[in-house]
Amino acid sequence: MITQKFFSKTLDGKDVTAFTLHDGDAHATVLNYGGILQSLVVPDKKGRPTDIVLGYNDVQSYERYGGYLGALIGRFGNRIEEGLLTIDGKTYELYCNDRGNHLHGGKVGFNRKFWNAEIVGDELVLTLFSPDGEENYPGNLQVKVIYSFAGGELKIRYFAETDKKTAVNLTNHAYFNLNGESDGSILDNYLRIDSDMITPTDSTMIPKGGYRMVKGTPFDFNTKKEIGRDIGENDLDLKYGNGYDHCYVLRNPRGEYVLYAVAESRKTGVRMSCYTDAPAVQFYSGNGLHQEGKHNYYGKRAGFCLETQAIPNNVNVREYSARGSSIVSVGELYSYTAAYKFDTVKNIEL
Repeated sequence: MITQKFFSKTLDGKDVTAFTLHDGDAHATVLNYGGILQSLVVPDKKGRPTDIVLGYNDVQSYERYGGYLGALIGRFGNRIEEGLLTIDGKTYELYCNDRGNHLHGGKVGFNRKFWNAEIVGDELVLTLFSPDGEENYPGNLQVKVIYSFAGGELKIRYFAETDKKTAVNLTNHAYFNLNGESDGSILDNYLRIDSDMITPTDSTMIPKGGYRMVKGTPFDFNTKKEIGRDIGENDLDLKYGNGYDHCYVLRNPRGEYVLYAVAESRKTGVRMSCYTDAPAVQFYSGNGLHQEGKHNYYGKRAGFCLETQAIPNNVNVREYSARGSSIVSVGELYSYTAAYKFDTVKNIEL
């Protein structure tokens, strides 16, 4: 069941609607502004409702304070080096909004758009039209994102079609804290990521080619560990990111839907199992958080993100695009799925 109600007004007085997807004792709330996942309430090991997603209580805070909390990201999630996108010999100069690079769609990304929303059975269908030339991207782009929540699983399905060859890399930027969104730290959340390598970056967080094997490094999450265990290690890639802010290359063959990560909280017993058919995931440990949230202040590392996507900057690095290109042609349907399934465990087994 999905219910809807008025959420709040934007800075310029427009109404924003909140849609709540109900699944037994759990529920997720999504806004038609930014497609934002504003809350995600699941029962803890004692049956108490626990909101595990960082966010704000009014849309004006999303406008003012940013951070992309819970938002749908596009046209291109993550970074493109120097904002330069070359397609069929023509170079498009995209807006650079992060250390000389293009990040999360540019100046006004999909996170700041009003999405058309329709309830279709037990699914929330969001659609958006991005015109040719918006943020200097080529092509009229039709985007559809479908949220559903059933059987303890929040599923997000992404689709896009264009009338001119373009670049698309959609994702969701939810910040999770399985202790509860107001806990203040994710350093004691346990995490496992099934990945053998990351894409190393330069000092502006741009991956320019090559891979780094995670075995024997702070980036190895193949065996479950606390997020904070190795985050302070003397490692150049960690220093560049001020913590974890790196693309993990997944093992699944292109298009194969797999379990790629599991996160757990000892405090609440909430376990989140993560699935996707995308080739990579950006793990971000919330190193730049500095916001007043729904109930408490969100400081550094108050939440973590698992942003499923294609490898960042793959439009400029052939070996990355070989694992999943973000270039979409006319007549091609861009599509992939990400899902988060929740249950509880009484004790964390190490």
